[in-house]
Amino acid sequence: MKVIILCGGQGTRLKEETEFKPKPMVYVGGKPILWHIMKIYAHYGFNEFVLALGYKADYIKNFFLNQKALTNDFTLDTNTFEVNYHLKNRVEFDDFKITFVDTGLETLPGERILRCKKYIPIEDQNFMVTYGDGVADVNLKKILKFHETQNLIGTIIGVHPRMKFGSVKVDSKNRVKKFTEKPMMEDWVNGGFMVFKRKFFNYLKPDETEHPSLKRLVKIGELSLYKHKGFWGCVDTNKELTDLNHWWDGEKPPWKVWK
Repeated sequence: MKVIILCGGQGTRLKEETEFKPKPMVYVGGKPILWHIMKIYAHYGFNEFVLALGYKADYIKNFFLNQKALTNDFTLDTNTFEVNYHLKNRVEFDDFKITFVDTGLETLPGERILRCKKYIPIEDQNFMVTYGDGVADVNLKKILKFHETQNLIGTIIGVHPRMKFGSVKVDSKNRVKKFTEKPMMEDWVNGGFMVFKRKFFNYLKPDETEHPSLKRLVKIGELSLYKHKGFWGCVDTNKELTDLNHWWDGEKPPWKVWK
């Protein structure tokens, strides 16, 4: 099954990081967050990716094309340009099959998905979609099984994000009883890990984000929500990027489902 990852946005709210590189290439624990996302999918057997590229697409292409040199020791003969890679010292192997698709610099996410349609085989009944900036400890096989059981066109995961500010509890006399640092919101939001039947392409239109197409599915009762109560995080701001790096430096990063 193919996994479309939306990698084309400019990430303007993370401008200190994204001025010179695309948002999916901001580093968490010494690796791009895009790599973390792909490791999550590959852990569950979904290792065929379609990267919907846009802003600074060459940065992403060069990273994977040159990954062998970037992640391994090697000896270079500058006279013959012969390279000898010391792969015996390699401790980690990635098993990704990646299709790189230039979907346009200013293209909106919905149209980016639509432009990847030709790389989703006709025989594939379903495909997955996610954003290039979010990670979770979600079980993707369970999501797929849920999607197949629901038998609707689309499935998104719902998560409870944390509020940006702390909350204050008061009693009937307006006396402060408790402070809670950045509590979880009660409402569900789209966590970005999505599964669709192939017919979802019929609900996507040019010059749109993905949201109108999802609303079209809601209108006809064809969209399910898989409730994920575990970890979810994204890198929309520098604070969130710092938080993910802090978690990664801890004993067990919550989204690291692979070994």
